[in-house]
Amino acid sequence: MAKEFIPYTLEQRLLLPPDLRDWLPEGHLALFIADVVQELDLSAIFKKYKRTDGRGRPAYHPAMMTGLLLYAYCVGKTSSRKIEKATYEEVAFRVLAGDQHPDHDVIADFRKRNLKELSGLFNEVLQLCRQAGLVKLGHVALDGTKVKANASKHKAMSYKRMCEAERKLKEEVERLLEEAERVDAEEDAKYGKGCRGDELPEELRRRESRLKKIREAKKALEKEARKKAEKKAGEARERIKERERKEREQGRKFGGRLPQVPNPDEAKPRDNAQKNFTDPDSRIMVDKSTNSFAQAYNAQAAVDSEAQVIVAADVTQDASDKHQLVTMAEQVQQNTGHLPDHLSADSGYFSADELTDPSLVGVNLLVPPEKNVQTAEGTAMRAKLDLPENRAIYRRRKAIAEPPFGQIKAARGFRQFSLRGHENVRGEFLLVALTHNLLKLFRSGWCPTGLEPCPA
Repeated sequence: MAKEFIPYTLEQRLLLPPDLRDWLPEGHLALFIADVVQELDLSAIFKKYKRTDGRGRPAYHPAMMTGLLLYAYCVGKTSSRKIEKATYEEVAFRVLAGDQHPDHDVIADFRKRNLKELSGLFNEVLQLCRQAGLVKLGHVALDGTKVKANASKHKAMSYKRMCEAERKLKEEVERLLEEAERVDAEEDAKYGKGCRGDELPEELRRRESRLKKIREAKKALEKEARKKAEKKAGEARERIKERERKEREQGRKFGGRLPQVPNPDEAKPRDNAQKNFTDPDSRIMVDKSTNSFAQAYNAQAAVDSEAQVIVAADVTQDASDKHQLVTMAEQVQQNTGHLPDHLSADSGYFSADELTDPSLVGVNLLVPPEKNVQTAEGTAMRAKLDLPENRAIYRRRKAIAEPPFGQIKAARGFRQFSLRGHENVRGEFLLVALTHNLLKLFRSGWCPTGLEPCPA
């Protein structure tokens, strides 16, 4: 006897309007995101939609667009085209979109126009994590990782090569202009003044365009060199003032040379200083995970030991971590209202100036110096880390700070920024950190206010 089957037909008509939430199992991440979005303050985004003339088609609801983007970043789908496709093909995206299908241009534009407001939600989600007991600020570990820019390293050029290319292209443009004038003169003589032929040759347009880009990049590098020289000059003047003050106090002149004050007007970029034409803010950096050079940014995260929640996140153009300790600690305090009891970081963050900064007084700083550091500060830190209680705290650093980057890069596939420009990639990384914290909140079993307890 043939086995009976449940009736199946793709032409089945629904007699009642379906509740889209029923398409997903109870406790699904997408439903959690939809509920959390209702808790977030989206007023800054809503203000941008105020219209008084009554013209134009209605916009997609900001809550729907925000939920769609947050869920997409949670599951590692950051491409606007992939998000649009998912609203047709993947149930969770279809539910979050309310069975609507915003075009990829609309999704990309929403992210771009509201990036500041979206990244600003980082603090709101962090406060939800604190309410859920996921942040204690007992031990915060700091780490950095290189994230590829949305640009190829082959589109970068050194200052020395820029100068050579500028000279060569200038000569070629002048030669092509002379050739164009000669051809114009011959055609005028042959056909008369009335004939066209004044358009620039394609070859000339390409070279002029490249020459313009090179000159802009050169100017940017020269501006950066001047700014660095101005900063160094200011620091040198301060050291001279401090020296003169001490000489007055002690009533004698010190030996040795005075600090040299560089002239910003004479500052020149190093020959190997580079600028990328696709994303000028990005830099060539060494990616330690692959031991190779990449066009990248340096992403920073301060991670709380309680549940590996990111309590501060930033992106710097500096390949070195040496000057990030104070900046990240200040962000932790700004985001949470408190400094941690213990702050640990690897040897790449060791800097005497950073470790003795007045803003970090009261924090137990555990940052080992590199082997070649033989200063008094380095010796003192080594002695501090030899204490059993500090050694036990520092031993946990790697297990606190590194897993979030592993989850972000390996599990969620975020290895390259979608956006370009320092401010934009900083906003995007805050969005990534925000969704990392949302996933921590989701897995903790926490539920938004007024809802039934979430299933374990």
